[in-house]
Amino acid sequence: MSASNGGGPCGACKFLRRKCINGCVFAPYFDSDQGTAHFAAVHKVFGASNASKLLLRIPAHKRLDAVVTLCYEAESRVRDPVYGCVGHIFTLQQQVVNLQAELAFVQARLATLHRLPPPHSQSPSPTNHHSSSDLGSTSDLQSNSNSAMHFDPVQPHPIPTELTSFLNSLDGDLEAGNAQVLAREIISRYLPGVRFRPSSPN
Repeated sequence: MSASNGGGPCGACKFLRRKCINGCVFAPYFDSDQGTAHFAAVHKVFGASNASKLLLRIPAHKRLDAVVTLCYEAESRVRDPVYGCVGHIFTLQQQVVNLQAELAFVQARLATLHRLPPPHSQSPSPTNHHSSSDLGSTSDLQSNSNSAMHFDPVQPHPIPTELTSFLNSLDGDLEAGNAQVLAREIISRYLPGVRFRPSSPN
């Protein structure tokens, strides 16, 4: 910060509306542009006289750090009259604690993953792969079952009771001349769909 550009007063003297004398304690740290707003907060919280006395008791090479501290505390106190910079510091400390806890969690997670054994490739499931002998035996069983299906013995169909009673009633009346007539009647009545073909006479 420059004390004066073109002979103008420093920011502190400009705010206090006084002439900036040679050797002003505020001139090296409060310029005439932005220094006025910073010094306004310092003057409101600490007072210009107290800030001047404080800087005069500090060695010259440490005054810049003292001015930065005064401005930070004053502006924090203006924003938060109760806690001032303590509230901001407490918030930063909470952020540090949260970040440290998150870092510890991540480190513990990484340590757990490093202790795990490396993943192995899964062996093929026996249910999905069959040997050629298994396939051959399966095909043999299927062929045998198919053969059994084709060559099952024919089960005799029971004769309807009505047909049996009808034949019994005709046992005494059958003659050579009306055998074909009776056969045609039996087929048409009890065997629909069967075409009757009479035998040729000898």
